[in-house]
This record gives sequence, structure tokens and C-alpha cells, in this order.
Amino acid sequence: MALAERLGNLGTETAFAVSLAAADWASKGNRVYPFHLGDINLPTPANIAEAMNVAIAEGKTGYCAAAGIAPLREALAHDIGQRRGLTYEPTNVVVQPGGKPVIGKFIQAVMNPGDGVLYPNPGYPIYESMIEYYGGQSLAYRYVQTDTGFAIDIDHLRDQIASASGRVTAIIYNNLQNPLGCESSPQEMQAIADIAIEHDLLVLADEAYFEMRYSGDSTSIASLPGMQDRTVILYTFSKKFAMTGWRLGAAVAPIAIAESLAKLNTNDESCTTHFVQAAGVAGITGSGDGPKAILDELHRRRDAAWAELAQIDGLVCPRPEATFYLFPKVTDLMARMGFDEVGAFATAALHHTGVSFCTRKHFGRPQPGEQHHFVRFAYSGLSVDDIQEGLSGLRRWIEAAK
Repeated sequence: MALAERLGNLGTETAFAVSLAAADWASKGNRVYPFHLGDINLPTPANIAEAMNVAIAEGKTGYCAAAGIAPLREALAHDIGQRRGLTYEPTNVVVQPGGKPVIGKFIQAVMNPGDGVLYPNPGYPIYESMIEYYGGQSLAYRYVQTDTGFAIDIDHLRDQIASASGRVTAIIYNNLQNPLGCESSPQEMQAIADIAIEHDLLVLADEAYFEMRYSGDSTSIASLPGMQDRTVILYTFSKKFAMTGWRLGAAVAPIAIAESLAKLNTNDESCTTHFVQAAGVAGITGSGDGPKAILDELHRRRDAAWAELAQIDGLVCPRPEATFYLFPKVTDLMARMGFDEVGAFATAALHHTGVSFCTRKHFGRPQPGEQHHFVRFAYSGLSVDDIQEGLSGLRRWIEAAK
């Protein structure tokens, strides 16, 4: 059987591969602490679930508009614009079955085969996968470690544009970043905007974690001068409303791109589930404190996870103020324990302690010159007690190897 050659360019969300290893270990009767997958084990707010049930009872189970139902597009245009100091119309909003589809549809809409697209590495692996699947030139830009976390290597980003073999058409920019948890300074965000304007790049602003922060306020690159008309915002209900499995998100885009995304919706899935969209309206317009309770609990989990990791000798871990990820450097402790490959270290940690986590290699192909090892802990799917129990066990195992 001969399958399409382009499938060879299609990657995957590699955290799910770690899930398989963790599930296999658990199936043998072992306790597993699942720090590998950024799911949220908290209930969706009750008003959202109730709105879905009402919508089903009212018969909202058939087809609806490809771009989304009017009440949700109106609510999203107002909410997303207000939080970013911008004005959007419902026609700028195209509802999606999750945030992830925005990535592939953006690339289909703005990139021709052979065009270059800049994307963060380490970063969400679907960026790289979609660029290459649709025949683009994937141009990874890197991060450098700072005293407080990570920063984009702006000079390297410029070099990637200069060395590209063809036209560079877009940049994917994930502020409040997965897996690093880092946030751009105002100067860094302005530098990205300046590059986009200078090279006439369209921008996919992946803002999945825009409201998932424990202090301070988020800024959208779309709000900078000259950027709204060249920026597509990726929005998702998964994080703020603990709706990962509901599959509801949206793209907020200039009209020409929005119309193209709606056409892709018609061809891909016809529409996003009507009753799920009705539930989304309740989330956006509701007055309940569900999102605050979710964020407060994630804050407690962040503090518990960071406090445990900070006690491990040889592990260097920034404490980000957003997302629900920690991305510590483990080079020194791996050397002390006799590991020279981060995958082997992760497997040994699972088998000795039950703690399952991703490594840097799960977030894009490692770039030339990388000298240090990093791992990612997602703390959104464990209680504070389980975080403390799992990570204290990991610390004891590491300390015993001294």
C-alpha cells in the first residue's frame, strides 16, 4: 500500500508519546505522576456545562455557520478586543474546533509551498509539523537562557530570515510560551513587531495562555502600532475554562484572512459543534468565578511544583508568572548521575520514582550548538498533594545518586 509522501513530513504532539510510556508503566501496577501532558484535571465551570445541556435540549445539534454562531463571534470580538485594547468585529472572528486548527489553517491561508515560516524552537511541536506538511521551509528561531528565564535570540531570528532560500512570509509568535513558560519583555515584543513590519511578515500570535498568568498583565503583539492588520490571534477555551476536551477555539484575523479561514472550515469540518459553541457563549459572558478558581488552583500548583524543584541540587528552574509549565535545566544533575542522554534520564526517573515528564527534544528538533539538557514539567493535571509527593520522591532519588 502506497501512502502519500507528504505524510513523511507530518510530525505529532510528542507529549502523547510520553503518555504511552507512562500508561504502560502504570498498567504494570506502578504509581505514575503525570507531569508530561498539559491537560487540566479541574472541572469545567458549571454554567458552561449547563449551557451545553440547554442547547442540546433546544435542538442545537445540527449544522451551523462555518465561521461560527453569531452570539459567540460577537462575544469573542468584544472580549478579545477589550482585553487587548483593540476593536474587532464579529466578522474578524472565525470559530474553530479548538485552538490547534488555527495553526494549520493559518499556514494554508498565508504560505505557498517553498515559502519560509519562522517559528519558536523549543516550541509547540505542531508549528514545525504543519509548516513542513504543507511544503514550507521551517525556520526555527531559538531562545537563550537569562537570569530570570528565557529570551528570544533576535539576532538569530534575523539570520534565519537572511539565510532563507526563498520568500519568508510569516512568523509564529507564542508569547507566554509552551514549553518555556517565558514572556517577552516590551522591548523584545517590539523587536518582533519591527521585524514583521520590516519584512512584511504576517504574524500568528498564539495567545493560548494570554489569561493564564499569576501576576501582571498580558500584552498582545496585535496591539502594537502597525500590527493589528497583519496579525492573526489564536484563542482557545481550553486553558481559561478547563475545556481541553470540548475542542473550542477561534482565530481573530484581518477580514481577508478570516474569510479564507472560514472557507477552510467549510472544507475541513463544516462547522464547530453548535451546542459546544453555545456553551462557549456562557463562558465568555457568564458572571461565575469558575475561571478565577481554576487560575487560583493553578497558582497553588505552580508554587508547590517550583518549591520542590528548587530544592534539587544541580537543577536550575526559573519561576514563570504565566502558563502552567516549568522548564528546568538538568545538565549538571544528569552529569552527576551518569546520564548523557536526556531521554534515558526521563525513562529512569519514571521507573524509579513514577514521575513522568517531557524533555526538550519533544518541542522541536534540537538546534546546532545546543549544549544543555532541559525537561518540562506540566503541573496542571495534578493536585498539590500529588505534586509534592511525586517531586519529593524525584528529589530523593536524585540525592541518593550523589
